[in-house]
Amino acid sequence: MSEHIKTLKLRDLVLFTVSAILLADTLTAAASVGASAISWWIILGVLFFVPFAMICAEMGCAYPEQGGIYAWIRDGYGGRWASRATWCYWVNTAVWIPAIYILFAGVFKQMFFPDLSMAAQIAIGIGLTWVAVAVNVITLDVGKWVPNIGAILKVAIFIAIIIGAAVHVTDAGMANPLTVETLTPDWSGSAQYIPAIIYGMLGFELASAGSEEMKDPARDVPRAIFISGVIIILLYTLGTMAVLAAIPAGDINLVEGLVDTLTLFFGDSAAGRTLVLLLGLGALFSFFSNGVTWALGCNRAAAEAATEGELPRIFALEDPQRGTPVGAAVLMGLVSTLCLLLYGFLAGTNEDLFWSLFAFSAVIFLLPYQGMLLTFLKLRREDADHPRPYRVPGGSGSAHLAAGLCITILALSIFLFLYTPGAGFEWAVVSGVVVTLLIGEVVIRFAENHRRPTRGAAETG
Repeated sequence: MSEHIKTLKLRDLVLFTVSAILLADTLTAAASVGASAISWWIILGVLFFVPFAMICAEMGCAYPEQGGIYAWIRDGYGGRWASRATWCYWVNTAVWIPAIYILFAGVFKQMFFPDLSMAAQIAIGIGLTWVAVAVNVITLDVGKWVPNIGAILKVAIFIAIIIGAAVHVTDAGMANPLTVETLTPDWSGSAQYIPAIIYGMLGFELASAGSEEMKDPARDVPRAIFISGVIIILLYTLGTMAVLAAIPAGDINLVEGLVDTLTLFFGDSAAGRTLVLLLGLGALFSFFSNGVTWALGCNRAAAEAATEGELPRIFALEDPQRGTPVGAAVLMGLVSTLCLLLYGFLAGTNEDLFWSLFAFSAVIFLLPYQGMLLTFLKLRREDADHPRPYRVPGGSGSAHLAAGLCITILALSIFLFLYTPGAGFEWAVVSGVVVTLLIGEVVIRFAENHRRPTRGAAETG
């Protein structure tokens, strides 16, 4: 492995985390639940977001290893289980990137080319995928500016929506009334979208995947998690209220809802339309930066797994000068392109395509977090004397309660992505998940069978 250049400071980690977690597509998916989404943000923020953030802060500063979630699970449960987690983590990103770039293409169509064909939108998605691959191959001191700028633009867009909503409500009233009755969580109507809210709360561990490129991970990781956590939960809650102020919940389009909201707030005058255009362009860049941010973290985790001999060696191919994960990045580009082509010509609309890719990738995405949380508990028990600059407060009981809450809520979210109450199992999603896990087993066993002779015997899992 080549020497990693230490370029990431606290500011970079905060912006990187905000870029990873604060997602406009999560905002519209959550708002489509209706007013009760606001209550769900608060309830799940207390029961999941805060405990999960504290666990990630402890793991990130106690075990600041290159590879992040892979390295933690490897330390707790061995290489094979770590490889399974990394495979899911990496494949999710390879499938989710097409979803976010279809969102880009849908908004681009809405803003500039209303008659843009589905094939052209797929071509845009493929083009963006390979630009993201290129960004992954340059060094982090350059590549980090894509998520940094994306995070700043996202915060600006969320603030614009919140301010626009405040002005809009004084003139036109609320499109969705906020009363005790409407704010009361409704399980039957919200079940499909609760997992989307949980999905929107994950990603605190991502920055730790590049720990060898951080100036001071033990100090900066916990600080970055807490600063970004406050920014994220505040903007998500107020942003959801703002979208609900403008558009009836039943009319919110998962792809076009953001620009619809901005146009309603600001689009009456020439200056307003210019502002909508600028904010729309900012949203487009933020969609691109979402893909880059997750690819930066996941490709580094996959490359580390391959270096350990737990994934095929091609994942470990690095640029000899920059030390960047070329193999993992190019493979991700190929998988993303294939997904866009396969799903794209099966889906009827960009919204269908977005949700199909989103639901499938989300289940794969949530599985490694169960491994991470179990690792947290195991290392707390078996490696109790290891220095932990930050600990989940409240002792062992509090740590177990935090992890138990997160494990339970993640399990429920996985189930609700696979099963819709009243409609039954989403068999396309179920079969896609099963096939992906089976492919992962084949890839991992292949890597073990072709491991370099200097490695020890394969670990069992």
